Amino acid sequence: MLIGVRRIQEWEARDWPEHYYRTAEADSLPLEKVHHLVIIPNYKEDISTLCRSLDRLAEQRVAADAMTVVLAMEAGEAEANFKAEILRAEYAHLFKHFFVAIHPKGLHQEMQCKSANEAWAARWAKRQLVDEMSYSLQHIIVTTMDADTLWHRDYFEALGVMFATDEKRYSAFWQAPIRYHSNVWQINPFMRLLHGYSTNWELAYLAAPWWQALPMSSYSLSLKLLDNAGYWDPDVIADEWHMYIKAFFQREGDLVLRPILLPFLASATSGNNFVDALRQRYKQTLRHAWGAKEIGYTIAQIQNNPHVERAKGLHLLFRVAHDNLLAGAGWIIITAGTQLPSLLHSSSMGAWMQTPPFILLQVSFLMVTVLTVWFWLIDVRTRPPRTVPPTWQEHLLTLLSIPALPLVTLVCLAIPVIHSQTRLMLGLPIQFRVTRKLLS
Repeated sequence: MLIGVRRIQEWEARDWPEHYYRTAEADSLPLEKVHHLVIIPNYKEDISTLCRSLDRLAEQRVAADAMTVVLAMEAGEAEANFKAEILRAEYAHLFKHFFVAIHPKGLHQEMQCKSANEAWAARWAKRQLVDEMSYSLQHIIVTTMDADTLWHRDYFEALGVMFATDEKRYSAFWQAPIRYHSNVWQINPFMRLLHGYSTNWELAYLAAPWWQALPMSSYSLSLKLLDNAGYWDPDVIADEWHMYIKAFFQREGDLVLRPILLPFLASATSGNNFVDALRQRYKQTLRHAWGAKEIGYTIAQIQNNPHVERAKGLHLLFRVAHDNLLAGAGWIIITAGTQLPSLLHSSSMGAWMQTPPFILLQVSFLMVTVLTVWFWLIDVRTRPPRTVPPTWQEHLLTLLSIPALPLVTLVCLAIPVIHSQTRLMLGLPIQFRVTRKLLS
């Protein structure tokens, strides 16, 4: 994580045009040829949310000359066309191209999910840009984002340079670290710490050179890779991981994820009160945990692609299983299971407290406590400035959020993960639902 924090500072200070001219080689793409295709899947989102995201996109230096925005709307939303026309009238002149793709409702073998929407929009945009307007497939890089994603001001300039100079540009994903700071001052202090914890872990995953990072939420890949891999499958919930796994085996294991260490902002789930916020976060985790299905998908791909190096496939399988298993049953086993000896054999606690396992357990709890405070301090330092001073009640809740983190994590993470994975095991489907997020 410290590596990530330091590298973010380095990336933010970098002059990207100068970096291109310093690192470009004979096989690099001309920077002026790189074109950004940005897909914004959305369904029943507030128009204010879309406006905030489009405002931030319009601030990108490449917006007017090298960016196509595609609003990926759903025909099942009654106001889709109305919102699309309002946004087109207000924003079309700020980008090279501005398209609206309406995903039909009820297509065969499709779920109501982000993956189906963005797949439809990407294919539609490819026909417009490549087949009709003669853009080169090799020069287009696709970025898919959540409706509330607020990109770093330098993200697309940096992405264009990295894409143009990377010799593996057609076998790579690009991922920026996420910060749940868009509405950080509008959510309950208990939820701030939970999301701050997630933010720091994701940064650590992305920055660690020894760890296999996976795409999440909003990310980029070349249109050539996307087209060759067959786009997103229209019947999956975990679209990011599924697309990466699919492309991994299509490329016979020759796939990498490159970090773009320029954080983007996202909105944390919220509610009308603390209980409602817990409910909304529970629903979001329930949907995210459906990604456990990708464990089976990875195993199937290993079996169906025996020519792919087995060690690479197993390494990817370990990474996919890691988060899914640790977040649910693993969390309960590690956290609650370690307390069973004292609960079931309280009479032997005196002897047990002098054993190495007990001492190691207490050391691990101390380390987790220190990490929690450390993560909280780092998250506080990187938050945007407040517009309203905190109340004493807020200060109190902030202090209480640290000892309450295990309980909040149990309710918002471990239980919904087990709930989701149990439904998956029993063959009971879930529906993709947009969770509520208060905006600043």
